[in-house]
Amino acid sequence: MGTVGTALPAGNAPAPAAPEANYADRVWGRDAMAPARTALRREHGGMSYSQLMLNLAEVQFRDGRDGYRWDGEFWYGGDINRLTIKSEGEGTFRENTEGEVQALYSRAVGPYFNLQAGVRQDFGPGPDRTYATVGFEGLAPYWFDVEGALFLSDKGDVFGRLEGYYDQRITQRLVLQPRVELNLSAQDVPSSGLGSGLTDAEAGLRLRYEIKREFAPYVGVYWERRLGDTARYARAAGEGTGGFSVVAGVRAWF
Repeated sequence: MGTVGTALPAGNAPAPAAPEANYADRVWGRDAMAPARTALRREHGGMSYSQLMLNLAEVQFRDGRDGYRWDGEFWYGGDINRLTIKSEGEGTFRENTEGEVQALYSRAVGPYFNLQAGVRQDFGPGPDRTYATVGFEGLAPYWFDVEGALFLSDKGDVFGRLEGYYDQRITQRLVLQPRVELNLSAQDVPSSGLGSGLTDAEAGLRLRYEIKREFAPYVGVYWERRLGDTARYARAAGEGTGGFSVVAGVRAWF
């Protein structure tokens, strides 16, 4: 039979064209089958999808200053290009709420990571600021979910954020999630009570029970601390610099 297949010597010739699944064309004809073949390609990688993910929606119990927190995102698009809307924030009951909304263009740069760019808008009792944003999110080796971003405000201030979490599955429904977030500032911003360097750090440990994959109540503990000059600004304003909270909430996606 001669030398064939993988026994052939290595070369640089172009690969042969992949065979077409055109057997139905023999019965119905190529033109009649073209719409069905187009629909098949669209439904297996060419469609647009969407997801609303609420990572955190919780009540925080802390020394008479009980509050709440949320963190979630919505995206719409295909495998490569997407529109992503993110929001997170917190507040204390009977007091003001502060948070942010980001509108981002997200593009896949590999099987596990997306690069993102867009704008961020803050809201709350402090100064309303708008930022240009560039960042990434993805799945790191060993199944760590990580996100990072740089923010350039309309006042010329530069900030950074890095966060990550890991889902440790105890059973098929019980999941323990450690979560860490770090915020940084390239300069002092007294009007926002921020000092240069590492401004604050957060860490949490949450245990959730997945009643369904899409709906999982959880309980846990949460620690936050303002650091460096940011802590000094807080103490000068008569505010606390952080502490522990007990949290209870729900994680859901649609």
